[in-house]
Amino acid sequence: MTCANCVATVERTLRKQPGVEEVGVNYASERASVRFDPALVTLEDMAAAVERAGYGVVLADEGELEDAEAMARAAEIADQARKFWTGAALAGPLFVLSMSRDFGLLGAWAHAPWVNWLMFALATPVQFYVGWDYYVGSWKALRNGAANMDVLVALGSTVAYLYSVVTATALTLGSTAAGEHVYFETAALIITLIKLGKLLEVKAKGETGSAIRELMELSPATARRVGSDGGEEVVPIEEVEVGDVLIVRPGDRVPVDGVVLDGRSTIDESMLTGESVPVEKAPGDDVVGATVNRTGAFRMRAERVGSDTALAQVVRMVREAQGSKAPIQRLADRVAAVFVPVVIGLALLTFGIWWLVVDAGVTAALLRLVAVLVIACPCALGLATPTAVMAGTGRAARRGVLFRSSEALERARDIRVVVLDKTGTITRGEPAVLGIELGDLPESELLRLAASAERRSEHPLAEAVVREAEARGIALLEPTAFEAVPGRGVRAEVDGRAVVIGTRALLAAELGDDRWEPAWNERARVVEDRAQTPLWVAVDGVVQGIVGAADAVKEGSAEAVAALRAEGLRVVMLTGDNERVAHAIAGQVGIDEIRAEVLPGAKADAIRAIQAEVDGAVAMVGDGINDAPALAIADVGIAIGTGTDVAMETADVVLMRGDLRVVPEALALSRRTMKTIEQNLFWAFFYNAALIPVAAGALYSLTFLPMMLRALHPVLAALAMAFSSVSVVGNSLRLRRAPL
Repeated sequence: MTCANCVATVERTLRKQPGVEEVGVNYASERASVRFDPALVTLEDMAAAVERAGYGVVLADEGELEDAEAMARAAEIADQARKFWTGAALAGPLFVLSMSRDFGLLGAWAHAPWVNWLMFALATPVQFYVGWDYYVGSWKALRNGAANMDVLVALGSTVAYLYSVVTATALTLGSTAAGEHVYFETAALIITLIKLGKLLEVKAKGETGSAIRELMELSPATARRVGSDGGEEVVPIEEVEVGDVLIVRPGDRVPVDGVVLDGRSTIDESMLTGESVPVEKAPGDDVVGATVNRTGAFRMRAERVGSDTALAQVVRMVREAQGSKAPIQRLADRVAAVFVPVVIGLALLTFGIWWLVVDAGVTAALLRLVAVLVIACPCALGLATPTAVMAGTGRAARRGVLFRSSEALERARDIRVVVLDKTGTITRGEPAVLGIELGDLPESELLRLAASAERRSEHPLAEAVVREAEARGIALLEPTAFEAVPGRGVRAEVDGRAVVIGTRALLAAELGDDRWEPAWNERARVVEDRAQTPLWVAVDGVVQGIVGAADAVKEGSAEAVAALRAEGLRVVMLTGDNERVAHAIAGQVGIDEIRAEVLPGAKADAIRAIQAEVDGAVAMVGDGINDAPALAIADVGIAIGTGTDVAMETADVVLMRGDLRVVPEALALSRRTMKTIEQNLFWAFFYNAALIPVAAGALYSLTFLPMMLRALHPVLAALAMAFSSVSVVGNSLRLRRAPL
C-alpha cells in the first residue's frame, strides 16, 4: 500500500466479502484486522480478493507472523533501496548535465540534438524501472475505481517525460513548435526523490512497530527440563508442556509462566510490568515467562505455555491495539477518499489557467500541472494516525500499560473524573486483623467460629480473619452450611451453632436493631476511628464481638492521587466499606470525594451517576474482578493486573503492576499520543493546503523570491512531498523517548 487511498481500497474489498462484519486496515503496520464468520468466508477467500484488487497478502500462523512480517519488510527495504540507488546513479548525471547546459557552463555542443537523446537514455530506465511500481499501482487503483498516490506520481512524471520526448523529436527534425527545452531531468528526479522518501518511510514505519518485536525477542529459545530419569535436558521452548518441571539458574530468563516448587530468588519483571525493583520469589509464588532470574536458582512447574503465557497475551493485546483504527482517523479517511480526484481536477485547472488565461505557453503550464500533481501525494495523511498509535501503544507496553484499542487510547485523553476502587487499588487488598472487641465468648472461641464461617469466602476481609486464626494455631472446622451475602458478609453453621459475620446492616437484617446493646454501636465507632473495618459477629442470634481489620494503603497511592489532581482531574473513591473507614483511608491519600457503602452490583450505577454529573469522560480504576460491571460501564475502564492476569476482558486499559502511579502515566501518554496525532494531521493538511497553491503559481507575482519558488519547480515539489511523509513518521517516533 502506498497511501490512505490504498487502505480504503483494501477495506472496501474486504467488506464486500460474505460474512465479513468489521474491517480495519492499518497503513503503518500494513496489517488487516477482520471480524468475520468462518462459515461464510475463509482467510484464503479474503486474501484472494485482496490480491485480485492488486495487493499482496502474507498469511501466517500467529507465532510466525512477526518473522513473516520482518522478511516482507526487509525485502521491501531492499527493493526500494536498489531502485533508489539506480535512480540516483542515472538522475544525478542527468541533473548535472541539464543544469550545466541551462547555466551556460558547457560549450555550444551541449545544445546539439544528440544531447537530448543522451538525456533520454539516462531518464528512460528511471521512468520505467525505478518508477514501474507507480504504473502498476496506478493501474490497479484505477481498475478498482479508485485513485491513489501512484496515480499522481505516474501522471506527473509521465507528463514531463512524454513532453520531453515530443520536444526532443521536434528539435531533431529542426522544429521548435514544441519548445526548446526538455525536462527529462525533472521526470527522473521526481521519481528518484519520491523513491528516497518511500525508502525512508519504510524504514521509519518499521521503527514504529518495534515494540512487538522487542517483546517477542524476550522469550528464551530453550528451557532446562527435568527428564523422567531426574536428569536435566535442554529443549526448545516449543517442546515445553504444562506440568513439566524446569530449572532456572541465575541470569536465565524464566522459560514460561509457572509456579516455584523449591528454591528462592529475585526476579526482574520490568520487561512486563515496567517495575525496576526485583521481586522476591519463594515456593508457591507465580513466575512469569521472559522475566529475568537475578540471584538464586529454583525449580518451577510450567503452568501456561505457548500462546497462553502472559507475554503472548501482552503481544496479542499490543498487536490488536496497533491494528485498530482511532476515531480521529475517520476525518483523514473521508478526505483521502476524494483527495486524489480533486487534486487531478486542480492540476488540470492550473494547466488551463496558465495556458489559456495567463498565456504563459504550454511549457510553463505543463510544469505547473506536474508540480501540483507531485506535491499533493497524500502519504502523510495516511501515516499521521497509525504511526503515532503504534509508537504510543508500544511505549505504553514498555511501561506496563496495555491499551486494548486505539479508541481507548483516544478516549483516555478526554477523562475528567477518575474513580478509584479502594480495596486492592488504593490499598494492598491484603487486610489484617488488628483488634477484637469481645462479648461473652473467649477470644479464641470467637475467632474459631468466625474464621471457620469465613473459610469458604473469597473476600479479602474473610481471608484476613482466617489467616489470623491460623497464625494463632486455632484449629478450624468446615462449616456444614454456608451462604455468602454479596457486599455484606456470610451466614454459616459451625459446630452446630449459627454464625453470622459481616456488616452492621447484615446483622440488623438478621437480628433486628433492638437485638444488641447500644454499647456495641459505640465500640464499632471506636474501631472505625482507628481506620479499621468492623466485622460484626453474631452467634446463635446474639452479638458476640467485633473483629477490626485494616488494609494498608499502597506505596505511591497518595502520590498518584496528587498527580491526578495536579492535572485538574476530579478523583473519587468508591468502596463498599462504611463512611468512617472510607474517610479515614481517603484522608491518608488526599481524596475529598467518597462514595461509601456501595455494594458490588451498585458500583455500575454509581459510575452512571457520576457520568451524568460531568462533561467529559469518566475512568474507573479497579482490580478487574469485583469491579467488572463498573469497568464496563465507565468511558475508560482501567484494570490493575498482577503481571500474570492480563486478559481482563471488561477493561479498556490493563496495568501490569498494582502501582497507582501508573494511572497518571497512562493518561499522560494518551494525551501526548493524541497531541502527536493532531500535530501530524495538522501538518499533513496544512502542507497540502499551503503548497498546492504555491505549486499552482500563487506566488508568481512576488518578484523578490527566487524563480524556482515563485513558480515551484516539480523537483522541489517532489522533495517536499518526500519530506512530508518522513517528518510525520519522525514526529511519531518521538513518542518512544518522550518523557511522561
